[in-house]
Order: sequence, then C-alpha cells, then structure tokens
Amino acid sequence: MAERKGGIKAQAVRNMKSSIVIPIMRRNVQVGTHIMTDDFSTYSRVKEHGFKHGVINHSAKEYVRGDIHTNTIEGFWSQMKRSIDGTYHSVSPKYLQTYVDEFAYRYNHRASSVPVFHLLLERLVV
Repeated sequence: MAERKGGIKAQAVRNMKSSIVIPIMRRNVQVGTHIMTDDFSTYSRVKEHGFKHGVINHSAKEYVRGDIHTNTIEGFWSQMKRSIDGTYHSVSPKYLQTYVDEFAYRYNHRASSVPVFHLLLERLVV
C-alpha cells in the first residue's frame, strides 16, 4: 500500500485473493480513504468495506485518469524486484517478508539526508 506523497507499507502474501488482501487493507487503511487500484478482481469489493474506490482499467490500456493511478505502488514493486535481482539474485520464501521490510524502510527514508545505515543505528540506540 502506498500513500500519495507518503510512505509504503508492504506485506508478502501467499496469494492475491480478496479474502487475504481485504483484511490487510482494513487493518492498515482508515475506512473512508480513497483507494486506487487496477482492475484486478481482488479489488472489486473494496467499496463494500467502506473505502472510496478509484479503478484504473489496465486491461483496456488505461494507466491514468485524472488523479487516479497506481504508478506509486507499481514503481515501488518494480524497484524492489530490480533490487532483489541485482543484489540478492533470488529470495527464499522464508525470508521474503524480511526483504520486503528492508526495501520498504529504504523507500520510506529515500529523501533523508542521513544515510540509511545511520538511521538504523539511531533506532537501535534509542
């Protein structure tokens, strides 16, 4: 999940069924929030759970409609996948969430003038 001009919260999931994804959204996103997704069937019932829902129809080659787009989260996943391919080459499912957490942390602190390693040290000391 990506907040516009904000942070990323990411979780490795077994599959993308709505029975898995919707409860994660409910735990992490305030009811009434405007959720923007692509037209993947998992998201078809988002409105039923109290969210406003904007849909981009990728299957019809639609990628942006006004303020509705999924570019932020798609960019995050793309960068993470390239980072794994370039740095680790492969990831064990056992440790996938650890890699996701690391990359989300790096992404969320990308604008900081303090190196990520120093940010981590500060958190360990405090």
